[in-house]
Amino acid sequence: MTQINNVSDKNALITEATSLIITKIKDAIAKNNICTIALAGGNTPKPIYEAIAKTDLPWDKIHIFWGDERYVLPNHPDSNKKMPRESWLDKVDFPATNIHPMPTTSNNPQADADKHNQQLLDFFGITSGFPTFDLILLGMGDDGHTASLFPHTKALLICDRLITVGNKEDSLRLTFTVPLINQANCVIFLVSGSNKQEALQQVFSETGDSNQYPSKLIKPQGELIWFISN
Repeated sequence: MTQINNVSDKNALITEATSLIITKIKDAIAKNNICTIALAGGNTPKPIYEAIAKTDLPWDKIHIFWGDERYVLPNHPDSNKKMPRESWLDKVDFPATNIHPMPTTSNNPQADADKHNQQLLDFFGITSGFPTFDLILLGMGDDGHTASLFPHTKALLICDRLITVGNKEDSLRLTFTVPLINQANCVIFLVSGSNKQEALQQVFSETGDSNQYPSKLIKPQGELIWFISN
């Protein structure tokens, strides 16, 4: 099921998305006594994470992952780990063992991708196949990329792994693969900015090229919900 929410401005996006994300977290905990959520980086989610930090939630039942990560050290300003920690995770009594960042310290991106691939299999208690996240948050760039799935890159073709190495020019990343994202119970896109409208048209077009606009590849077995503002 796909739901597209065109909202009036970024503030409305933040308000409506925050409310839904909190509801999804509570629903997952009520159903399974746990919520697994993969976070998005970028600027748009920051006020959402700040709002969640002010909410009374059972932090010990929430497990945090990241949909992608730049291949930099954890304390690097460009790290996707940094902003959610500062705006949410470090502001509440969040168990350190419930935070599962992508490893980026071996100076070998493929080895770290393999390591996180195994970490996810172990966490979800499976030996093969793709685990089901309760919730995956994604952004979209003006080129149509999402996570670190960039146009016309090898990462788009990986279908037998959970984690792969992505790249944007000379910048290496680790990223969830398309089939891992598509196994989720719910995927929420958070897209803000007039510069992304052309890409959105291609993503929603029947004739859009998914290799050029990778967000078009995201078709989860569960819910797909878009929040879009100029």
